[in-house]
Amino acid sequence: MKITIVGRKVNLRSNFKELVEKKLSKFDRIFDDDAEAVVTVTVERNRQTVEITIKQRGMICRAEDTAIEMNEALDHVVAALGKQIRRNKTRLEKSKKMNPGIVIADDYYDEPDEEIKITRSKSFFVKVMSPEEAVMQMNMLGHEFFMFRNDESGEINVVYRRKDGDYGLLVPESK
Repeated sequence: MKITIVGRKVNLRSNFKELVEKKLSKFDRIFDDDAEAVVTVTVERNRQTVEITIKQRGMICRAEDTAIEMNEALDHVVAALGKQIRRNKTRLEKSKKMNPGIVIADDYYDEPDEEIKITRSKSFFVKVMSPEEAVMQMNMLGHEFFMFRNDESGEINVVYRRKDGDYGLLVPESK
């Protein structure tokens, strides 16, 4: 797995980088060498946020945690990624069958599989608008996200409210 470590508003020490590589090495049994992990560390006031995103063949695992100590946040994020892997055991095994290079270790799967059940489906007309108009519409509806067709690109996009109160825009990637 290729690991990229980014520090925002902080200079990361080499011992922290080594700790990140050591902790992420336990996921080497699950992800191939072509997997990419991006570790972002942000410091604001007395809080340290660690975010880890692992991408492999269109599958994304992501976790984030904030703590007073950087190492504590790292421990929580690695534990959260382990839980995601356990929850998505079936999906990973299907991916393994399609891509024989993935090796799945049984010690990650001590929890039973959770059944994914879609209880409601809704369809609606997707309006053409700008991202700013979509945010206004989302706020008027009191929703956390809103899907729309971007007036510049013509693509389906999603705006959403982030935990910090700001807004995000999801744009499909064309590869």
